[in-house]
Amino acid sequence: MSQNSPRDVVITGIGIVSPLGIGRDAFWASIADGRTGLKRVELLSYVGTPGCIGGEVSDFNDETTKKQHLKTLRKSLKVMCREIQMGVAAALQAMEDAGLAPGSVSPDRIGVDFGANLMSSPPEVLIGAALKSMSEQNGRPQFDYDRWGDQGMSGMEPLWLLRYLPNMPGCHIGIALDARGPNNSITQDEASGCLAIAEAANIIRRDRADVMVTGVTGTRLHAVKSCHNSHWDILADGPAETRVRPFDAHRTGEALAEASCTLILEARCHAEARGAKILGTVLGCGASTVSSREGHPDEAAAIVNAATAALARAGVSAQDLGHINASAGGHPARDRYEAAAIRRLLGDRIDEVPVTAFKSYMGSSGSGAALCEIAASLLAAQHGVVPKTLNFATPDAEQPLNVVHGEHLTTTNGLFLKTSVTRVGQASAVVIQA
Repeated sequence: MSQNSPRDVVITGIGIVSPLGIGRDAFWASIADGRTGLKRVELLSYVGTPGCIGGEVSDFNDETTKKQHLKTLRKSLKVMCREIQMGVAAALQAMEDAGLAPGSVSPDRIGVDFGANLMSSPPEVLIGAALKSMSEQNGRPQFDYDRWGDQGMSGMEPLWLLRYLPNMPGCHIGIALDARGPNNSITQDEASGCLAIAEAANIIRRDRADVMVTGVTGTRLHAVKSCHNSHWDILADGPAETRVRPFDAHRTGEALAEASCTLILEARCHAEARGAKILGTVLGCGASTVSSREGHPDEAAAIVNAATAALARAGVSAQDLGHINASAGGHPARDRYEAAAIRRLLGDRIDEVPVTAFKSYMGSSGSGAALCEIAASLLAAQHGVVPKTLNFATPDAEQPLNVVHGEHLTTTNGLFLKTSVTRVGQASAVVIQA
């Protein structure tokens, strides 16, 4: 892609609500110091992780704090679950970071593209309805499905559905910003972030909007979801500081987390006309899903396909990259699939392109992960470095990579590839020039 066309897509703002801090300054300070965001969970009564360790945004807690970050939407808080609140907070913050005041963009020329996980209500929300559905059977109280429709449903909170729909972050953001342009929601787990960027960028290139509020929100640090993750994933144990070890030969699993991030995408002509500071240019995107007829995913092939497409659309080769920001979260098998994909992409130049894995800082938040990781690379580029991977010490002999570790790597090459992949073989990728 050209980097000087009026319809080039540039990044002008970052909003972030993460275990490493709220806002780009706090976020970068943690990265610069090599601090993990994993710790003992404070706000949730149950998270299902070893030692109750997770990537919690503990300073996004009481109503006062939330109202501070959601000051224009205080009346809507009651119809937002925590994931939605974090997503909206990140979007409003990103607009401010981009220097886009309310009303500064024509409503028809600003849109929203937001990624989210499927959202689960906490168990306590369903207690009233469950109790109303109980009946005595064989002398013991049991849940009676026949009572659910007539009696159980009346125990549900009236606005229950609105609190947990994954399209609601985009709805609330559109209302708050009076954004009447294209508005879409993507629910593809970890692949959501790069897919949202791809769709938003194409909307701008087609001249259907000048500004796209492009974000993600997600959590796996949840009473219900953690039960699912304990079944589907391998959760790491051990001290919080060294728990997540992406690509390391001795990695033992992932850590659950929550996070949200928004990037403001703009047409270059629009950004330059208002004197905006440009943080990066979106050059190309790609996506792929690979699975057998029996439903067995091939994550490596999906990553290769998505990354190859993104590089081709960007007009660059893998060897041109300053670094690869990988999706790896410390899973013993899945990290190896991604490493195999990266080795296929780089060929005999495997030792020349550095790789970083940002989940070592903040764990796995599902849909919330990819844009946080992109934000880390964008901010690092401003400081002339590639962020180090925490807790990496021993290369995996089966699929070794040039993993940045020990110290942040000094660089003058801001071109990077971000890869994301889900456990069912959905991959997305984006190439950005920072």
